[in-house]
Amino acid sequence: PSLSSGINAEWPLRPGKWTVSSILAGSDLLKFGYVTRSMPRSSGESIGHSILGTQEFIPKQFAGQISLDMNNAWGILRVIVDRCMQLKDGKYVLYKEPGKGILRIYKVPLNTFEEDNDDSDDEDEEEEEK
Repeated sequence: PSLSSGINAEWPLRPGKWTVSSILAGSDLLKFGYVTRSMPRSSGESIGHSILGTQEFIPKQFAGQISLDMNNAWGILRVIVDRCMQLKDGKYVLYKEPGKGILRIYKVPLNTFEEDNDDSDDEDEEEEEK
C-alpha cells in the first residue's frame, strides 16, 4: 500500500478548522503534535504511538501563514444562517455528511431531543425522600 493510503482526503483542511476554532475560542496558543505508530500490526491495529515533535503557533499569526481568511469563514456561516432564516418556523437539525463537504438541513418534530419531565420529577421525589 502507498504511504498516503491512510490519509483522509479532508486532512489538508484540518489545520484551517483547528485554527478557526482556536481563534473563535480566544485561545492564545495553537499546538500541533506529530506522532507515529510505535509498533503497527498487520491487522491494522497499533500498540501505541511515539511523539515525533510539537509546534506552537499564535492562532492569528498561523492563520496568516496558511492564508486563512476569517472573513471567508464568517461568510460561510452567514450563508448557513441566511438559509436557515428562509425556513418556516420549526425545529431543524443541521447535519454534515461524514467525509464530505455536504451540509443537510432536516426538519424534525418539535418534541425531538426533549426529555420527558415526568421521569425527572419521579427521580427528584425519590431523592427528597432519602
